[in-house]
Amino acid sequence: MIPRYSREPMARIWTEEHKFATWLKVELAAMEAMAQHGIIPEEVPARARAGAVCDVEAILEIEKKTHHDVAAFVDQIAGCLGEDGRYFHFGLTSSDVLDTAFGLRLRDSADLLLAAVDELLTVLKHQAYAYRDQVMVGRTHGVHAEPITLGLKFALWYAEFQRHRTRLEQARKVVAVGKLSGAVGTFAHLPPEVEATACAILGLEPASISTQVLQRDRHAEFFVSLALVGTGVEKIALEIRHLQRTEVREAEERFAAGQKGSSAMPHKRNPILSENLCGLARLLRSNALAAQENVALWHERDISHSSVERLIAPDSTILLDFMLGRLTRMLKNLQVYPENMTKNLHLTHGLIFSQGLLLALIKKGLSRDAAYRLVQRPAMQVWEEGGEFAQRVQADPEIGKHLSSDELASIFDLKRYFRHIPAIFARVFGE
Repeated sequence: MIPRYSREPMARIWTEEHKFATWLKVELAAMEAMAQHGIIPEEVPARARAGAVCDVEAILEIEKKTHHDVAAFVDQIAGCLGEDGRYFHFGLTSSDVLDTAFGLRLRDSADLLLAAVDELLTVLKHQAYAYRDQVMVGRTHGVHAEPITLGLKFALWYAEFQRHRTRLEQARKVVAVGKLSGAVGTFAHLPPEVEATACAILGLEPASISTQVLQRDRHAEFFVSLALVGTGVEKIALEIRHLQRTEVREAEERFAAGQKGSSAMPHKRNPILSENLCGLARLLRSNALAAQENVALWHERDISHSSVERLIAPDSTILLDFMLGRLTRMLKNLQVYPENMTKNLHLTHGLIFSQGLLLALIKKGLSRDAAYRLVQRPAMQVWEEGGEFAQRVQADPEIGKHLSSDELASIFDLKRYFRHIPAIFARVFGE
Protein backbone atom coordinates (compact mmCIF):
# COMPACT_ATOMS: atom_id res chain seq x y z
CA MET A 1 0.00 0.00 0.00
CA ILE A 2 1.30 3.43 -0.94
CA PRO A 3 1.40 5.86 2.00
CA ARG A 4 -0.28 9.23 1.82
CA TYR A 5 2.23 11.61 0.27
CA SER A 6 3.72 14.42 2.33
CA ARG A 7 6.51 16.84 1.47
CA GLU A 8 7.36 17.34 5.13
CA PRO A 9 10.27 14.87 5.48
CA MET A 10 12.07 16.38 2.50
CA ALA A 11 11.27 19.96 3.44
CA ARG A 12 12.56 19.35 6.98
CA ILE A 13 16.03 18.67 5.62
CA TRP A 14 16.20 22.24 4.35
CA THR A 15 14.95 24.09 7.42
CA GLU A 16 17.23 26.48 9.29
CA GLU A 17 16.99 24.27 12.37
CA HIS A 18 18.17 21.20 10.48
CA LYS A 19 20.89 23.16 8.71
CA PHE A 20 22.47 24.28 11.97
CA ALA A 21 21.96 20.84 13.50
CA THR A 22 23.85 19.32 10.58
CA TRP A 23 26.64 21.86 10.91
CA LEU A 24 26.90 20.90 14.57
CA LYS A 25 27.01 17.23 13.63
CA VAL A 26 30.01 17.95 11.39
CA GLU A 27 31.77 20.05 14.02
CA LEU A 28 31.31 17.38 16.69
CA ALA A 29 32.58 14.67 14.34
CA ALA A 30 35.64 16.81 13.68
CA MET A 31 36.24 17.23 17.42
CA GLU A 32 35.89 13.46 17.94
CA ALA A 33 38.40 12.84 15.14
CA MET A 34 40.82 15.40 16.54
CA ALA A 35 40.61 13.77 19.96
CA GLN A 36 41.24 10.33 18.49
CA HIS A 37 44.37 11.66 16.81
CA GLY A 38 45.66 13.47 19.92
CA ILE A 39 45.10 17.00 18.68
CA ILE A 40 42.67 18.01 21.43
CA PRO A 41 42.07 16.42 24.85
CA GLU A 42 40.17 13.14 24.55
CA GLU A 43 37.50 14.14 27.07
CA VAL A 44 36.46 17.27 25.14
CA PRO A 45 34.14 15.70 22.52
CA ALA A 46 31.89 14.08 25.14
CA ARG A 47 31.52 17.37 27.03
CA ALA A 48 30.86 19.17 23.74
CA ARG A 49 28.12 16.73 22.75
CA ALA A 50 26.46 17.22 26.12
CA GLY A 51 26.79 20.99 26.22
CA ALA A 52 26.28 22.13 22.63
CA VAL A 53 22.80 23.52 21.96
CA CYS A 54 21.80 25.15 18.68
CA ASP A 55 19.81 28.29 19.40
CA VAL A 56 18.61 29.36 15.97
CA GLU A 57 17.27 32.71 17.10
CA ALA A 58 20.53 33.50 18.87
CA ILE A 59 22.58 32.53 15.82
CA LEU A 60 20.49 34.75 13.57
CA GLU A 61 20.81 37.63 16.03
CA ILE A 62 24.60 37.25 16.13
CA GLU A 63 24.66 37.10 12.33
CA LYS A 64 23.20 40.60 12.22
CA LYS A 65 26.53 41.77 13.62
CA THR A 66 28.95 39.30 12.00
CA HIS A 67 27.28 39.25 8.57
CA HIS A 68 28.67 35.72 8.38
CA ASP A 69 26.44 32.75 9.12
CA VAL A 70 29.12 30.21 10.02
CA ALA A 71 30.94 32.70 12.26
CA ALA A 72 27.67 33.44 14.05
CA PHE A 73 27.03 29.72 14.46
CA VAL A 74 30.52 29.12 15.84
CA ASP A 75 30.19 32.03 18.30
CA GLN A 76 26.84 30.76 19.59
CA ILE A 77 27.92 27.13 20.06
CA ALA A 78 31.34 27.98 21.47
CA GLY A 79 29.60 30.14 24.03
CA CYS A 80 27.77 27.03 25.28
CA LEU A 81 30.98 25.11 25.86
CA GLY A 82 32.88 27.29 28.27
CA GLU A 83 36.62 26.57 28.24
CA ASP A 84 36.11 23.78 25.70
CA GLY A 85 34.77 26.36 23.27
CA ARG A 86 38.32 27.08 22.15
CA TYR A 87 38.42 23.64 20.51
CA PHE A 88 35.19 24.17 18.61
CA HIS A 89 35.84 24.80 14.89
CA PHE A 90 39.55 24.27 15.68
CA GLY A 91 41.62 24.24 12.46
CA LEU A 92 38.53 24.37 10.24
CA THR A 93 37.38 26.84 7.64
CA SER A 94 33.74 27.65 6.96
CA SER A 95 33.52 25.54 3.81
CA ASP A 96 34.80 22.49 5.68
CA VAL A 97 31.56 22.65 7.64
CA LEU A 98 29.30 23.92 4.86
CA ASP A 99 30.32 21.44 2.20
CA THR A 100 30.45 18.42 4.48
CA ALA A 101 27.04 19.27 5.88
CA PHE A 102 25.78 19.84 2.34
CA GLY A 103 26.93 16.32 1.49
CA LEU A 104 24.91 14.97 4.40
CA ARG A 105 21.77 16.83 3.40
CA LEU A 106 22.03 15.88 -0.27
CA ARG A 107 22.64 12.25 0.72
CA ASP A 108 19.56 12.24 2.94
CA SER A 109 17.53 13.92 0.18
CA ALA A 110 18.64 11.25 -2.25
CA ASP A 111 17.48 8.54 0.16
CA LEU A 112 13.98 10.04 0.24
CA LEU A 113 13.93 10.35 -3.54
CA LEU A 114 15.01 6.74 -3.94
CA ALA A 115 12.16 5.68 -1.67
CA ALA A 116 9.74 7.73 -3.79
CA VAL A 117 11.03 6.10 -6.97
CA ASP A 118 10.54 2.68 -5.38
CA GLU A 119 6.90 3.54 -4.68
CA LEU A 120 6.45 4.60 -8.30
CA LEU A 121 8.11 1.41 -9.55
CA THR A 122 5.67 -0.65 -7.48
CA VAL A 123 2.71 1.04 -9.15
CA LEU A 124 4.23 0.82 -12.63
CA LYS A 125 4.81 -2.91 -12.24
CA HIS A 126 1.31 -3.51 -10.91
CA GLN A 127 -0.26 -1.59 -13.80
CA ALA A 128 1.96 -3.30 -16.35
CA TYR A 129 0.63 -6.70 -15.33
CA ALA A 130 -2.93 -5.45 -14.85
CA TYR A 131 -3.02 -4.16 -18.43
CA ARG A 132 -0.57 -6.58 -20.02
CA ASP A 133 -3.18 -7.85 -22.47
CA GLN A 134 -5.21 -4.66 -22.93
CA VAL A 135 -4.92 -4.09 -26.68
CA MET A 136 -4.60 -0.58 -28.04
CA VAL A 137 -3.09 1.04 -31.10
CA GLY A 138 0.53 2.13 -31.04
CA ARG A 139 1.32 5.52 -32.52
CA THR A 140 4.36 6.95 -34.24
CA HIS A 141 4.42 10.61 -35.31
CA GLY A 142 1.01 10.75 -33.60
CA VAL A 143 -0.36 8.48 -36.35
CA HIS A 144 -1.66 4.93 -35.89
CA ALA A 145 1.12 2.39 -36.42
CA GLU A 146 0.61 -1.20 -35.16
CA PRO A 147 -1.17 -2.78 -32.18
CA ILE A 148 0.44 -2.75 -28.73
CA THR A 149 -0.94 -3.20 -25.22
CA LEU A 150 -1.29 -0.66 -22.44
CA GLY A 151 0.78 -2.97 -20.25
CA LEU A 152 3.72 -2.49 -22.58
CA LYS A 153 3.62 1.25 -21.93
CA PHE A 154 3.79 0.67 -18.20
CA ALA A 155 6.58 -1.89 -18.63
CA LEU A 156 8.53 0.62 -20.71
CA TRP A 157 8.16 3.27 -18.01
CA TYR A 158 9.17 0.75 -15.36
CA ALA A 159 12.39 -0.04 -17.22
CA GLU A 160 13.16 3.64 -17.63
CA PHE A 161 12.63 4.39 -13.96
CA GLN A 162 14.91 1.53 -13.04
CA ARG A 163 17.58 3.45 -14.95
CA HIS A 164 16.58 6.65 -13.18
CA ARG A 165 16.97 4.85 -9.88
CA THR A 166 20.47 3.78 -10.84
CA ARG A 167 21.28 7.39 -11.73
CA LEU A 168 20.03 8.58 -8.37
CA GLU A 169 22.11 5.96 -6.56
CA GLN A 170 25.19 7.12 -8.45
CA ALA A 171 24.38 10.77 -7.77
CA ARG A 172 23.97 9.96 -4.07
CA LYS A 173 27.39 8.35 -4.01
CA VAL A 174 28.99 11.31 -5.76
CA VAL A 175 27.68 13.90 -3.29
CA ALA A 176 27.96 11.82 -0.10
CA VAL A 177 31.45 13.25 0.37
CA GLY A 178 33.08 15.47 2.99
CA LYS A 179 36.21 17.57 3.31
CA LEU A 180 38.15 19.05 6.24
CA SER A 181 41.20 20.10 4.27
CA GLY A 182 41.27 23.75 5.29
CA ALA A 183 41.33 27.10 3.58
CA VAL A 184 42.95 25.99 0.30
CA GLY A 185 42.85 22.21 0.59
CA THR A 186 46.40 21.67 1.86
CA PHE A 187 45.59 20.30 5.36
CA ALA A 188 47.83 23.05 6.75
CA HIS A 189 46.29 22.89 10.23
CA LEU A 190 44.72 19.44 10.47
CA PRO A 191 46.12 16.22 8.95
CA PRO A 192 44.22 14.12 6.39
CA GLU A 193 43.66 11.47 9.06
CA VAL A 194 41.29 13.81 10.89
CA GLU A 195 39.25 14.28 7.75
CA ALA A 196 39.12 10.54 7.11
CA THR A 197 38.04 9.77 10.68
CA ALA A 198 35.43 12.52 10.80
CA CYS A 199 33.95 11.45 7.48
CA ALA A 200 33.78 7.85 8.67
CA ILE A 201 31.85 9.01 11.76
CA LEU A 202 29.43 10.87 9.49
CA GLY A 203 29.06 8.05 6.98
CA LEU A 204 30.67 10.06 4.18
CA GLU A 205 33.64 9.44 1.92
CA PRO A 206 36.52 11.90 2.21
CA ALA A 207 37.32 13.74 -1.01
CA SER A 208 40.57 12.55 -2.51
CA ILE A 209 41.49 16.20 -3.11
CA SER A 210 39.73 19.51 -2.61
CA THR A 211 40.39 23.22 -2.51
CA GLN A 212 38.55 25.30 0.05
CA VAL A 213 35.45 23.62 -1.37
CA LEU A 214 34.37 20.31 -2.76
CA GLN A 215 34.43 20.54 -6.52
CA ARG A 216 31.05 21.42 -7.97
CA ASP A 217 31.02 18.86 -10.77
CA ARG A 218 29.76 16.53 -8.04
CA HIS A 219 26.76 18.69 -7.32
CA ALA A 220 26.15 19.36 -11.00
CA GLU A 221 25.88 15.61 -11.55
CA PHE A 222 23.39 15.38 -8.71
CA PHE A 223 21.11 18.10 -10.06
CA VAL A 224 21.38 16.84 -13.63
CA SER A 225 20.29 13.43 -12.33
CA LEU A 226 17.30 15.03 -10.63
CA ALA A 227 16.44 16.81 -13.87
CA LEU A 228 16.59 13.52 -15.78
CA VAL A 229 14.24 11.88 -13.31
CA GLY A 230 11.94 14.87 -13.70
CA THR A 231 12.06 14.47 -17.46
CA GLY A 232 11.01 10.86 -17.00
CA VAL A 233 8.03 12.07 -14.97
CA GLU A 234 7.23 14.56 -17.72
CA LYS A 235 7.42 11.83 -20.37
CA ILE A 236 4.71 9.80 -18.65
CA ALA A 237 2.59 12.86 -17.89
CA LEU A 238 2.76 13.97 -21.53
CA GLU A 239 1.51 10.56 -22.64
CA ILE A 240 -1.42 10.76 -20.22
CA ARG A 241 -2.26 14.20 -21.62
CA HIS A 242 -2.43 12.74 -25.10
CA LEU A 243 -4.50 9.74 -24.05
CA GLN A 244 -6.96 12.06 -22.29
CA ARG A 245 -7.62 14.19 -25.38
CA THR A 246 -11.28 14.16 -26.39
CA GLU A 247 -10.48 12.60 -29.76
CA VAL A 248 -8.57 9.78 -28.05
CA ARG A 249 -9.91 9.35 -24.48
CA GLU A 250 -8.29 5.99 -23.86
CA ALA A 251 -7.21 6.93 -20.34
CA GLU A 252 -7.55 9.94 -18.08
CA GLU A 253 -6.72 11.27 -14.66
CA ARG A 254 -9.21 10.50 -11.94
CA PHE A 255 -11.92 13.17 -11.79
CA ALA A 256 -13.04 13.46 -8.17
CA ALA A 257 -16.58 14.03 -7.00
CA GLY A 258 -17.22 17.76 -6.82
CA GLN A 259 -14.19 18.61 -8.95
CA LYS A 260 -14.54 21.34 -11.59
CA GLY A 261 -12.53 21.33 -14.80
CA SER A 262 -13.35 24.87 -15.85
CA SER A 263 -14.89 27.97 -14.37
CA ALA A 264 -16.75 28.57 -17.65
CA MET A 265 -17.42 25.13 -19.19
CA PRO A 266 -19.07 22.58 -16.89
CA HIS A 267 -18.26 19.66 -19.19
CA LYS A 268 -14.47 20.00 -18.91
CA ARG A 269 -12.27 17.21 -17.47
CA ASN A 270 -8.74 18.51 -17.95
CA PRO A 271 -5.41 16.68 -17.38
CA ILE A 272 -4.35 19.25 -14.81
CA LEU A 273 -2.04 16.97 -12.82
CA SER A 274 -0.13 15.90 -15.92
CA GLU A 275 0.14 19.46 -17.17
CA ASN A 276 1.44 20.52 -13.78
CA LEU A 277 4.12 17.83 -13.87
CA CYS A 278 5.21 18.82 -17.38
CA GLY A 279 5.65 22.41 -16.24
CA LEU A 280 7.55 21.53 -13.07
CA ALA A 281 10.03 19.41 -15.02
CA ARG A 282 11.17 22.61 -16.73
CA LEU A 283 12.20 24.06 -13.39
CA LEU A 284 14.32 21.01 -12.60
CA ARG A 285 16.12 21.38 -15.91
CA SER A 286 16.76 25.08 -15.34
CA ASN A 287 18.14 24.31 -11.88
CA ALA A 288 20.41 21.66 -13.40
CA LEU A 289 21.79 24.30 -15.74
CA ALA A 290 22.45 26.60 -12.79
CA ALA A 291 24.33 23.77 -11.05
CA GLN A 292 26.52 23.33 -14.10
CA GLU A 293 27.27 27.05 -14.07
CA ASN A 294 28.57 26.57 -10.51
CA VAL A 295 31.39 24.25 -11.54
CA ALA A 296 33.84 26.96 -12.66
CA LEU A 297 34.97 29.04 -9.66
CA TRP A 298 37.83 31.49 -9.23
CA HIS A 299 41.08 29.86 -8.15
CA GLU A 300 40.63 27.80 -4.97
CA ARG A 301 37.17 29.18 -4.27
CA ASP A 302 34.70 31.99 -4.61
CA ILE A 303 31.12 32.12 -3.35
CA SER A 304 29.23 32.59 -6.60
CA HIS A 305 27.93 29.04 -6.22
CA SER A 306 26.64 29.54 -2.69
CA SER A 307 23.61 31.72 -3.43
CA VAL A 308 22.58 29.41 -6.25
CA GLU A 309 22.74 26.28 -4.10
CA ARG A 310 20.74 27.86 -1.31
CA LEU A 311 17.87 28.04 -3.81
CA ILE A 312 18.22 25.03 -6.07
CA ALA A 313 19.00 22.42 -3.40
CA PRO A 314 15.73 22.71 -1.47
CA ASP A 315 13.74 23.63 -4.57
CA SER A 316 14.87 20.70 -6.72
CA THR A 317 14.75 18.00 -4.05
CA ILE A 318 11.37 19.07 -2.64
CA LEU A 319 10.01 19.58 -6.14
CA LEU A 320 11.07 16.17 -7.45
CA ASP A 321 9.79 14.49 -4.29
CA PHE A 322 6.43 16.16 -4.90
CA MET A 323 6.43 15.21 -8.59
CA LEU A 324 7.17 11.55 -7.91
CA GLY A 325 4.42 11.39 -5.30
CA ARG A 326 1.89 13.08 -7.58
CA LEU A 327 2.73 10.82 -10.53
CA THR A 328 2.50 7.71 -8.35
CA ARG A 329 -0.96 8.61 -7.13
CA MET A 330 -2.10 9.66 -10.58
CA LEU A 331 -1.08 6.36 -12.21
CA LYS A 332 -2.47 4.31 -9.35
CA ASN A 333 -5.87 5.97 -9.87
CA LEU A 334 -5.71 6.20 -13.68
CA GLN A 335 -9.07 5.75 -15.39
CA VAL A 336 -8.74 3.40 -18.38
CA TYR A 337 -11.34 3.02 -21.15
CA PRO A 338 -10.87 -0.30 -22.98
CA GLU A 339 -13.88 0.31 -25.20
CA ASN A 340 -12.31 3.48 -26.57
CA MET A 341 -9.04 1.65 -27.14
CA THR A 342 -10.93 -0.94 -29.20
CA LYS A 343 -12.79 1.74 -31.12
CA ASN A 344 -9.60 3.67 -31.89
CA LEU A 345 -7.80 0.49 -32.88
CA HIS A 346 -10.27 0.08 -35.73
CA LEU A 347 -10.36 3.72 -36.83
CA THR A 348 -8.11 2.99 -39.81
CA HIS A 349 -10.23 -0.01 -40.86
CA GLY A 350 -7.39 -2.52 -40.63
CA LEU A 351 -4.52 -0.48 -42.07
CA ILE A 352 -2.50 -1.39 -38.99
CA PHE A 353 -1.97 -4.84 -40.57
CA SER A 354 -0.16 -3.48 -43.64
CA GLN A 355 3.36 -4.47 -42.58
CA GLY A 356 2.31 -8.06 -41.90
CA LEU A 357 0.89 -8.23 -45.42
CA LEU A 358 4.04 -6.68 -46.86
CA LEU A 359 6.29 -9.26 -45.21
CA ALA A 360 4.05 -12.15 -46.23
CA LEU A 361 4.33 -11.10 -49.89
CA ILE A 362 8.11 -10.78 -49.60
CA LYS A 363 8.24 -14.31 -48.19
CA LYS A 364 6.41 -15.43 -51.34
CA GLY A 365 9.28 -14.22 -53.49
CA LEU A 366 8.34 -10.63 -54.40
CA SER A 367 10.93 -7.89 -54.16
CA ARG A 368 10.42 -5.49 -51.30
CA ASP A 369 9.50 -2.61 -53.61
CA ALA A 370 7.04 -4.71 -55.61
CA ALA A 371 5.40 -6.01 -52.43
CA TYR A 372 5.31 -2.52 -50.94
CA ARG A 373 3.52 -1.06 -53.96
CA LEU A 374 1.11 -3.96 -54.05
CA VAL A 375 0.09 -3.34 -50.43
CA GLN A 376 0.11 0.43 -50.75
CA ARG A 377 -2.54 0.43 -53.47
CA PRO A 378 -5.47 -0.93 -51.39
CA ALA A 379 -4.16 0.98 -48.35
CA MET A 380 -4.43 4.30 -50.18
CA GLN A 381 -7.91 3.32 -51.37
CA VAL A 382 -8.98 2.90 -47.75
CA TRP A 383 -7.53 6.30 -46.83
CA GLU A 384 -9.20 8.04 -49.75
CA GLU A 385 -12.39 6.08 -50.40
CA GLY A 386 -13.11 4.19 -47.19
CA GLY A 387 -13.95 0.54 -46.74
CA GLU A 388 -12.16 -2.20 -44.85
CA PHE A 389 -8.54 -2.94 -45.69
CA ALA A 390 -9.02 -6.69 -45.28
CA GLN A 391 -11.91 -6.73 -47.74
CA ARG A 392 -10.01 -4.70 -50.31
CA VAL A 393 -7.02 -7.00 -49.95
CA GLN A 394 -9.20 -10.11 -50.30
CA ALA A 395 -10.68 -8.64 -53.48
CA ASP A 396 -7.32 -7.69 -55.00
CA PRO A 397 -6.50 -10.23 -57.74
CA GLU A 398 -2.77 -9.47 -57.73
CA ILE A 399 -2.48 -10.16 -54.01
CA GLY A 400 -4.69 -13.23 -54.42
CA LYS A 401 -2.12 -14.72 -56.78
CA HIS A 402 0.34 -14.99 -53.90
CA LEU A 403 -1.72 -15.47 -50.72
CA SER A 404 -4.67 -17.74 -50.01
CA SER A 405 -7.72 -16.70 -48.01
CA ASP A 406 -6.47 -18.64 -44.98
CA GLU A 407 -3.07 -16.98 -45.19
CA LEU A 408 -4.70 -13.57 -45.38
CA ALA A 409 -6.92 -14.37 -42.40
CA SER A 410 -3.82 -15.22 -40.39
CA ILE A 411 -2.22 -11.88 -41.34
CA PHE A 412 -5.23 -10.00 -39.98
CA ASP A 413 -5.23 -11.87 -36.67
CA LEU A 414 -4.38 -9.57 -33.72
CA LYS A 415 -2.92 -12.41 -31.67
CA ARG A 416 0.16 -12.50 -33.90
CA TYR A 417 1.24 -9.13 -32.51
CA PHE A 418 1.34 -10.17 -28.87
CA ARG A 419 3.00 -13.58 -28.88
CA HIS A 420 6.29 -12.15 -27.58
CA ILE A 421 4.87 -10.05 -24.74
CA PRO A 422 5.78 -12.71 -22.13
CA ALA A 423 9.38 -12.55 -23.34
CA ILE A 424 9.40 -8.74 -23.12
CA PHE A 425 7.99 -8.85 -19.58
CA ALA A 426 10.59 -11.42 -18.60
CA ARG A 427 13.32 -9.07 -19.82
CA VAL A 428 11.90 -6.11 -17.92
CA PHE A 429 10.78 -7.75 -14.68
CA GLY A 430 13.08 -10.78 -14.63
CA GLU A 431 10.19 -13.18 -14.15
